[in-house]
Amino acid sequence: MPIFSRAYIGLGSNLDQPVEQVRRALDELNQLPLTRLVSASPLYCSSPIGPQDQDDFINAAAAVDTQLSPLALLDQLQALEQRHRRQRERRWGPRTLDLDLLLFDQLDLDHPRLRLPHPEIRARRFVLCPLQDIAPQLTLFEKLLSHWLNALPQSDSVTLLD
Repeated sequence: MPIFSRAYIGLGSNLDQPVEQVRRALDELNQLPLTRLVSASPLYCSSPIGPQDQDDFINAAAAVDTQLSPLALLDQLQALEQRHRRQRERRWGPRTLDLDLLLFDQLDLDHPRLRLPHPEIRARRFVLCPLQDIAPQLTLFEKLLSHWLNALPQSDSVTLLD
């Protein structure tokens, strides 16, 4: 019987019909090799981090079960971004699709290409809100996601779309 790992992925887009970009990417996650989509959050809208001269982002989170290694899953996610014509012109700039591998089981990983858990996860409401929707009992750094959400400033808001 195959052994699966549970991975959580953050999705975001603010270019070329971002709602459709994220919805299509959620469907495509289920088509990755040795991977199946387990759950997906509703969509959220959030202000961009960094440069403010861009549109708001559409965000979501997904849980997948996969037989891929963390780096192999990262490769698949980056290939999916490329199929959505992702351009990396500036840090935190606009993009058609951004896929972040947030968590992979309870793995702590510090690799030049990938850090797990994602180093910014607990500081981003647009990640924590959708993640809590699909995994409310998930712990991050030995605390429930709700702890990290409550620690964020109220000015850091996201809007539920669905």
